[in-house]
Order: sequence, then C-alpha cells, then structure tokens
Amino acid sequence: MCGIIGYVGTDRSDAADVLLHGLSQLEYRGYDSAGIALADGRLDVHKREGELSALEDALAGADIGGQTTGIGHTRWSTHGPPSDRNAHPHTDADGRVAVVHNGIIENYQTLRDELAAEGVDFRSDTDTEVVPHLIAGFLEEGLDDEAAFRAAIERLEGSYAVAAVFEGSETVYAARNESPLVLGVADDGTYLASDVPAFIEYTDRVIYLEDGEFARLEGDEIAVTDAEGRTVETSIETIEWDPEDAGKSGYDHYMRKEINEQPAALRDCLRGRLDELSGRVTLEGFEDLELRRPVTLVACGTSYHAALFGVQLLREWGVPAQAFLASEFEADAVPIDTDSVVVGVTQSGETADTLRALREASAAGATTVAVTNVVGSSAARETDRVLYIRAGPEISVAATKTFASQQAALTMLAASLSDHRSRELVRELRSVPDRIQSVLDEDAAREVAATYADASAYFFIGRGYNYPVALEGALKMKEITYKHAEGFAAGELKHGPLALVTEQTPVFAIVTGDGRRAEKTIGNVKEVEARGTPVVAVTDGQSEVGRYADHVLEVPPAGEITSSMVANVQLQRVAYWTAHELGRSIDKPRNLAKSVTVE
Repeated sequence: MCGIIGYVGTDRSDAADVLLHGLSQLEYRGYDSAGIALADGRLDVHKREGELSALEDALAGADIGGQTTGIGHTRWSTHGPPSDRNAHPHTDADGRVAVVHNGIIENYQTLRDELAAEGVDFRSDTDTEVVPHLIAGFLEEGLDDEAAFRAAIERLEGSYAVAAVFEGSETVYAARNESPLVLGVADDGTYLASDVPAFIEYTDRVIYLEDGEFARLEGDEIAVTDAEGRTVETSIETIEWDPEDAGKSGYDHYMRKEINEQPAALRDCLRGRLDELSGRVTLEGFEDLELRRPVTLVACGTSYHAALFGVQLLREWGVPAQAFLASEFEADAVPIDTDSVVVGVTQSGETADTLRALREASAAGATTVAVTNVVGSSAARETDRVLYIRAGPEISVAATKTFASQQAALTMLAASLSDHRSRELVRELRSVPDRIQSVLDEDAAREVAATYADASAYFFIGRGYNYPVALEGALKMKEITYKHAEGFAAGELKHGPLALVTEQTPVFAIVTGDGRRAEKTIGNVKEVEARGTPVVAVTDGQSEVGRYADHVLEVPPAGEITSSMVANVQLQRVAYWTAHELGRSIDKPRNLAKSVTVE
C-alpha cells in the first residue's frame, strides 16, 4: 500500500531518475496514481492518475533535470477516488512545502475543518492534504522548516509515514508512526523508502526508523531524533538481498517466477533446522518457550490460511491452539495474559492488523512471536522472538512462495513447540522441494486453466490439511482472475453452497492419501458430479478420486501434511494460467496491495 521514496544526492545529478526508478520498484505494493516533487530553489510537482507510465509520459515533456533532492509516491486510495488531484505529493496553497504520506490520519476531518475555518482552500479529498497546510501555518508563525514539520506531525493521530521537501531547501524530512520507513546510506547520497527494494540497486546499507522517530536527510548525512528532538543512536544494517533477486529474470510475470522459486525458497526455509537422525526440529530461540495457555495465531489473507494449517498441526500434536483473523482479534476478549504465546504470521512484517494484534498481546503481557519473511520489519523488531521463513523478495501482489514457506515454517514451529519427533516427517519435509519441482516441470495446470477460463465461478474443497489449501486456492483465483471463487471444507459444500454448482462452476477437489478424509471427500465429489458439475481432482493417486474427475492434477505421493504443500502449487499454477488466458494484470491485480499497512 502506498509507496514512498525520497532522495538527497551528492554526486548524482538527476533526482527524478532515482525517484522514478524507486517508484517502479514499489509498484508491487499496489497503487492507482503516482507523483514526484523535486526541490531545487522552487518545488516542482508532477503527478498522474493511473500507472507509473502515465507519470513518465507527463515528465517526458516537462522542463526538469539536474535536481538533487526530491520525494515520490505511489498511492493506494483510501480517501477520495483515484485522480490527478488526489495523487501525492500534496502542497500548501503557495507551493512552499510538498508532502507524501502512507497510512491513515484518523483526526484529519477535525484538522480539515479547523483549517477550512481559517480560510484554507482544499484541492483534494485526501486526509494527507491537511499536513502541508499545517506545516505552512507553522511557517507563517516564524518556525523554520524542521520545527514546522515537527509541529505539524505532533497534531496528527493515526498511522503515518510522512516525508516532506521545502522550497529553497535540499533536505528531506520524515517521520513514522505505525507505518514503515527505512533509510538508505550510500556514497552518492541518502535515501528513504517504504521498503528496501526502492533503493537496493544503489545501496544495501539501511537504518530502520522506529515509531515516534524523525529523520533529516541531507546529501552526506542522516540525523535521527525522537519526538523531543534528542539524537537517537542508530545502527546501520546490511541487507543481504541481491538486486537481481527482485527482478523478473526473464519471466513474463513476477508471479510465475516466484511460483518457480518455491523449491529454492523451501530449501532455504528448512536449512539448518532439521535433524534427520533424531527426527527433531531445532529452531534457534524457541527451545525454552513454555506453553501454559493455548497458542494463539493471528494473521490476514494468505497468512491466515497458513495459520489455520499451523493450528491443525499444533492440535494434532497435543498443543491447544487457535487462529484469529488479526482484524477480528481483541486481546481482552480471548483472553490473553502473561501465560499466553501469540504468534503473528505476516509475510511483510508490516501488516497493520497483525501488528495491532501483536501489540495488544504484548501490552497484555503475552510472549509474542513473528513468523515473517522480512528481516528488520516492524513485526521482527517488536516481537519477543522471530521465525524467518527465508523466502527472499516476493514482488507479485499475490503471495505464492511465501505461503509455501509459511507452511513449512509453521510445521517446524508446531513440531518444536510440541516436541514432536518424527524421522518420517523430517524426510518428507526435505523431499518437498523436489516434489514441487516435479509439478513445475509439467503443464497439466495450463491445460485445465484453458479448459475452464470461461467458467462463471470456481469452487475449491478439501479436508484436514487440505482445507486451508482450498481456501488459498480460491483466494489466488479471485485475486488475479477477478472471477468468483470460494473455498470450503469439503463436508460443508452440501450445507448451502451446493445450490450454486452448475455445469459452469468447476469444483477443484484436493484429495491426498487414502484414509478416512480422502474417502469422505470422494463422497463430496460424487455429490457434485451427480449434478453435472465438472470436477478437477488434485491428488497423489493414493485414492480413487481420479475415477470421478474430469481432469486430474497429480501430486507426487507422500505423507498427508507435505502433500498438501505440493497440492497448493498446482492450484497456484491454475490461477496463474487462467489469469493469463483472460489477459489480467497478474502481478498488480486491481484494488489490491502487497503490504497492507492500514487497518
């Protein structure tokens, strides 16, 4: 959601190029307009509704070049529809200050009414526009740029990452509260951004700004201070990502590249954590974690489906556990106390609902754990313990390799917390990357996608470990094809949804193993088959479900837990190729954002 980039150069002569490149690296976050503000004596603001290419086209005829300072923004609409006037940056009436903002200013209406009463004429529908007008008011009172910026920030309530540039100044000012900002240190200048990929091509040395902190960026210096203006001692960390990791590497879409990266991502996730001789899982930092209450997992979207998978494992291995959608979690209603362990599952480590849930749990005295992909993210820094999934950069809005890595990481976490020891499980986990590779090497999913691309809706069913995979398969389909798709526990299909099945609503049935769950799911398959509904079986061939299916997507046989991980890859591929058939914007589906930093 909303990407911010800022740059103050020393040797580089054109800030516009840096800003546009940074914005292109933040497109994965999701956006509907883009803009930049360049500072060189006067402020020069350019912004356009639509994709970044629209802004680049507008700049092609503009009289710009040579500026060393600026800020840029990609907007995901929250207040007001996508339009040129609602795009960032926003300025005051006289063009003395330009501001970009990520987050929600909760008291913006109060501030807007106050400013309007003072004669301010607003030109947008956004909550952000109150900020430059507040700053301008403090400038009128005689405050200097930094003091005016600080005074304005003090008036804000809610979540925000804010950056500002001023007329006649080559300095960028920034502040953060519950919305990410990371600073970059390089020989040719200083950077700030919502996420590291925005400037990773220029530097891998970063400083993470914390809530309540301010930053002043000049060409050769970054100063970080607290709300009272006291200097904050910071440490520079080195990011291990190679800039090439965030590229497409010859693929048409990031999503396809990331689907194909799953074997490597899973090997990294498992590396050093499995002991095949003893059948034990060893997670550094989790050996002494005591469990006195049910383990509580909180997450959103794809991560919530992974959390459901983890909860089932914990329960089956003797650990009481529960999962909550983070947006529905309330620590005082669960209840949560000093005996509780609360696990936040979040790919980015910046998901606002999940961070709020973790903060509530921490305030209640709970031990908090982050299962995340991003080193240095808010979740990683704020929780008591961290389990990194090690999936590497994921750029496509639709999560793929991070879901598989979350499944693997939560399997290991469940085994560690329950002290579950199994040589067979360890062997199976080690085999998952090769089994996924065998799925990636065939094209059955593409054929199925072509067959059913014109379907009116899609249904996904599964039992046990396959139920969260059914939910995730439906989510992938709806995210990138814009078609109606629903996932169900297989037994629930007959309790209402069966009324919706027709010859135009294929049912994807995930059936692995040959036990009771498989038998019951086959019964559900027969129910839809009897009504003329096409059936696609995702199966390891251990049951007879293939006899009742119109199409079969094969999964190499193994145990039920790990087979569900591999089955998920078949559904990812079906969604991808269906979207491809329909000509959808696969990496940047409409209305969605990769990192959801507002509640």
